[in-house]
Amino acid sequence: MEQTEVLDEVQNLSPEELKERRQKITDYYSEHIPHLKIQLEYEELLTSIEKLRAERYQAQMFLAQAYQEQGEQEPTERKLKRT
Repeated sequence: MEQTEVLDEVQNLSPEELKERRQKITDYYSEHIPHLKIQLEYEELLTSIEKLRAERYQAQMFLAQAYQEQGEQEPTERKLKRT
């Protein structure tokens, strides 16, 4: 159905029919809101988990780099102490 056809149809509705159509739309959205709220909570939890996981990986990489740098410096320090 084209947009002009829909507009013509809406314009030809009686006030009672228009009120009934609005009520159906309101009922439809009201019926789906609880499901959407659950979906929103699910998506927010997933986002939180992914964010925490990324932060944990970042911290592990930081520690790995710090240990690697520390390991590279130790032999030089040992050589300096022996001389």
